[in-house]
Amino acid sequence: MTLTVLLFPGAGTGSDHPSLLAVEEALRPVPTVRADFPYRRAGRRAPDREPVLVRCVEEEAAATGATRLVLGGRSMGGRMCSIAVAEGRVPAAVGLVLIAYPLHPPGRPERLRTAHFSAIGVPCLFVSGTRDAFGTPAELEAATALIPAPVTRVWVDGAGHDLRGADDVVAQAVKRFCAGLDGPGAGGSGPGPSGAPG
Repeated sequence: MTLTVLLFPGAGTGSDHPSLLAVEEALRPVPTVRADFPYRRAGRRAPDREPVLVRCVEEEAAATGATRLVLGGRSMGGRMCSIAVAEGRVPAAVGLVLIAYPLHPPGRPERLRTAHFSAIGVPCLFVSGTRDAFGTPAELEAATALIPAPVTRVWVDGAGHDLRGADDVVAQAVKRFCAGLDGPGAGGSGPGPSGAPG
Protein backbone atom coordinates (compact mmCIF):
# COMPACT_ATOMS: atom_id res chain seq x y z
CA MET A 1 0.00 0.00 0.00
CA THR A 2 1.44 3.34 -1.05
CA LEU A 3 2.85 5.75 1.49
CA THR A 4 1.81 9.38 1.67
CA VAL A 5 4.21 11.95 3.14
CA LEU A 6 3.10 15.07 5.04
CA LEU A 7 5.69 17.77 5.77
CA PHE A 8 5.61 20.93 7.90
CA PRO A 9 8.15 23.79 8.03
CA GLY A 10 10.03 25.27 10.94
CA ALA A 11 8.77 28.25 12.94
CA GLY A 12 10.28 30.96 10.76
CA THR A 13 9.64 29.53 7.30
CA GLY A 14 6.83 28.28 5.12
CA SER A 15 5.96 25.11 3.29
CA ASP A 16 7.88 26.40 0.26
CA HIS A 17 11.19 26.00 2.11
CA PRO A 18 13.84 24.67 -0.33
CA SER A 19 14.58 21.58 1.75
CA LEU A 20 10.91 20.55 1.80
CA LEU A 21 10.73 21.10 -1.96
CA ALA A 22 13.86 18.96 -2.35
CA VAL A 23 12.29 16.16 -0.29
CA GLU A 24 9.11 16.29 -2.37
CA GLU A 25 11.13 16.07 -5.59
CA ALA A 26 13.27 13.18 -4.31
CA LEU A 27 10.19 11.21 -3.25
CA ARG A 28 8.36 11.39 -6.58
CA PRO A 29 6.03 9.62 -7.37
CA VAL A 30 5.23 9.17 -3.65
CA PRO A 31 2.33 11.54 -2.83
CA THR A 32 3.78 14.39 -0.76
CA VAL A 33 1.86 17.20 0.93
CA ARG A 34 3.59 20.35 2.21
CA ALA A 35 1.42 22.15 4.76
CA ASP A 36 1.59 25.44 6.67
CA PHE A 37 0.45 26.13 10.21
CA PRO A 38 -2.50 28.53 10.81
CA TYR A 39 -0.35 31.50 11.86
CA ARG A 40 1.63 31.26 8.65
CA ARG A 41 -1.50 31.04 6.50
CA ALA A 42 -2.81 34.14 8.30
CA GLY A 43 0.38 36.08 7.55
CA ARG A 44 1.51 36.25 11.19
CA ARG A 45 5.12 35.76 12.26
CA ALA A 46 4.62 34.44 15.79
CA PRO A 47 3.75 30.73 15.99
CA ASP A 48 0.46 29.59 17.45
CA ARG A 49 0.44 27.84 20.83
CA GLU A 50 1.29 24.14 20.91
CA PRO A 51 -2.31 22.86 21.12
CA VAL A 52 -3.23 24.79 17.95
CA LEU A 53 -0.15 23.52 16.11
CA VAL A 54 -0.75 19.89 17.12
CA ARG A 55 -4.42 20.12 16.16
CA CYS A 56 -3.35 21.45 12.76
CA VAL A 57 -1.12 18.39 12.28
CA GLU A 58 -4.03 16.13 13.21
CA GLU A 59 -6.38 17.89 10.77
CA GLU A 60 -3.91 17.97 7.88
CA ALA A 61 -3.10 14.29 8.42
CA ALA A 62 -6.78 13.38 8.31
CA ALA A 63 -7.27 15.52 5.20
CA THR A 64 -4.76 13.45 3.25
CA GLY A 65 -7.05 10.44 3.50
CA ALA A 66 -3.92 8.28 3.73
CA THR A 67 -3.92 4.88 5.39
CA ARG A 68 -0.10 4.81 5.64
CA LEU A 69 1.33 8.20 6.46
CA VAL A 70 4.88 9.39 7.10
CA LEU A 71 4.86 12.84 8.63
CA GLY A 72 7.29 15.33 10.02
CA GLY A 73 9.31 18.29 8.81
CA ARG A 74 11.85 20.84 9.89
CA SER A 75 12.49 21.86 13.49
CA MET A 76 9.20 22.96 15.10
CA GLY A 77 7.17 21.33 12.33
CA GLY A 78 8.71 17.95 13.00
CA ARG A 79 8.39 18.40 16.74
CA MET A 80 4.64 19.07 16.48
CA CYS A 81 4.22 15.98 14.30
CA SER A 82 6.06 13.85 16.85
CA ILE A 83 3.77 15.12 19.63
CA ALA A 84 0.67 14.40 17.54
CA VAL A 85 1.86 10.86 16.87
CA ALA A 86 2.84 10.27 20.50
CA GLU A 87 -0.63 11.40 21.59
CA GLY A 88 -2.30 8.98 19.16
CA ARG A 89 -3.84 11.74 17.05
CA VAL A 90 -2.63 10.30 13.71
CA PRO A 91 -3.82 6.67 13.45
CA ALA A 92 -2.39 6.33 9.92
CA ALA A 93 1.16 7.22 11.01
CA VAL A 94 3.81 4.64 10.10
CA GLY A 95 6.91 6.84 10.42
CA LEU A 96 8.29 10.22 11.52
CA VAL A 97 10.80 12.36 9.64
CA LEU A 98 12.41 14.85 12.05
CA ILE A 99 14.77 17.29 10.32
CA ALA A 100 16.86 19.45 12.68
CA TYR A 101 14.76 18.44 15.69
CA PRO A 102 14.90 21.29 18.26
CA LEU A 103 15.93 19.21 21.26
CA HIS A 104 16.23 22.26 23.52
CA PRO A 105 16.50 26.05 23.15
CA PRO A 106 20.06 27.19 22.35
CA GLY A 107 22.08 27.50 25.53
CA ARG A 108 19.34 25.84 27.61
CA PRO A 109 20.16 22.11 27.54
CA GLU A 110 18.11 21.54 30.70
CA ARG A 111 14.90 22.46 28.85
CA LEU A 112 14.57 19.24 26.90
CA ARG A 113 11.60 18.79 24.55
CA THR A 114 11.49 15.04 24.97
CA ALA A 115 8.66 14.32 27.45
CA HIS A 116 6.67 12.57 24.72
CA PHE A 117 9.50 10.49 23.25
CA SER A 118 8.69 7.36 25.25
CA ALA A 119 5.19 7.30 23.69
CA ILE A 120 6.36 7.36 20.06
CA GLY A 121 5.57 3.97 18.58
CA VAL A 122 6.61 4.37 14.92
CA PRO A 123 10.07 4.32 13.27
CA CYS A 124 11.79 7.71 13.34
CA LEU A 125 14.38 9.41 11.16
CA PHE A 126 16.43 12.22 12.70
CA VAL A 127 18.56 14.33 10.34
CA SER A 128 20.71 16.85 12.23
CA GLY A 129 23.84 18.94 11.87
CA THR A 130 26.79 18.13 14.07
CA ARG A 131 26.98 21.82 15.11
CA ASP A 132 23.28 22.35 15.82
CA ALA A 133 22.88 24.74 18.78
CA PHE A 134 19.50 23.12 19.51
CA GLY A 135 21.13 19.79 20.37
CA THR A 136 24.56 18.17 20.08
CA PRO A 137 24.99 14.69 18.60
CA ALA A 138 25.61 13.29 22.08
CA GLU A 139 22.47 14.96 23.46
CA LEU A 140 20.35 13.70 20.58
CA GLU A 141 21.76 10.18 20.90
CA ALA A 142 20.82 10.11 24.59
CA ALA A 143 17.37 11.62 24.03
CA THR A 144 16.36 9.36 21.17
CA ALA A 145 17.28 6.30 23.22
CA LEU A 146 13.99 7.01 25.03
CA ILE A 147 12.01 6.16 21.87
CA PRO A 148 10.89 2.51 21.95
CA ALA A 149 10.52 2.30 18.14
CA PRO A 150 13.44 2.00 15.68
CA VAL A 151 15.44 5.21 15.26
CA THR A 152 17.65 6.16 12.30
CA ARG A 153 20.07 9.06 12.81
CA VAL A 154 21.79 10.87 9.94
CA TRP A 155 24.43 13.49 10.78
CA VAL A 156 25.40 16.34 8.46
CA ASP A 157 29.01 17.08 9.34
CA GLY A 158 29.71 20.70 10.27
CA ALA A 159 26.13 21.88 9.68
CA GLY A 160 24.13 24.05 12.06
CA HIS A 161 20.42 24.09 12.76
CA ASP A 162 19.57 25.47 9.33
CA LEU A 163 21.38 22.57 7.57
CA ARG A 164 22.43 25.12 4.97
CA GLY A 165 23.58 23.59 1.71
CA ALA A 166 22.44 20.11 2.72
CA ASP A 167 19.03 19.95 1.01
CA ASP A 168 20.06 17.01 -1.18
CA VAL A 169 21.53 15.10 1.77
CA VAL A 170 18.29 15.63 3.70
CA ALA A 171 16.12 14.63 0.73
CA GLN A 172 18.06 11.45 0.04
CA ALA A 173 17.96 10.47 3.73
CA VAL A 174 14.18 10.85 3.74
CA LYS A 175 13.90 8.87 0.50
CA ARG A 176 15.95 5.97 1.94
CA PHE A 177 13.95 6.01 5.16
CA CYS A 178 10.59 5.90 3.36
CA ALA A 179 11.79 3.12 1.08
CA GLY A 180 12.87 1.15 4.14
CA LEU A 181 9.39 1.32 5.63
CA ASP A 182 8.21 -0.92 2.81
CA GLY A 183 11.06 -3.42 3.05
CA PRO A 184 13.22 -5.37 5.50
CA GLY A 185 15.48 -3.59 7.94
CA ALA A 186 13.20 -0.65 8.60
CA GLY A 187 14.58 1.73 11.19
CA GLY A 188 17.82 1.08 12.99
CA SER A 189 20.89 3.26 13.13
CA GLY A 190 23.76 3.49 10.75
CA PRO A 191 26.45 5.83 9.49
CA GLY A 192 25.36 9.20 8.18
CA PRO A 193 26.72 10.81 5.03
CA SER A 194 29.55 12.39 6.99
CA GLY A 195 30.68 8.98 8.23
CA ALA A 196 29.69 9.84 11.78
CA PRO A 197 28.13 6.92 13.60
CA GLY A 198 24.35 6.87 13.73
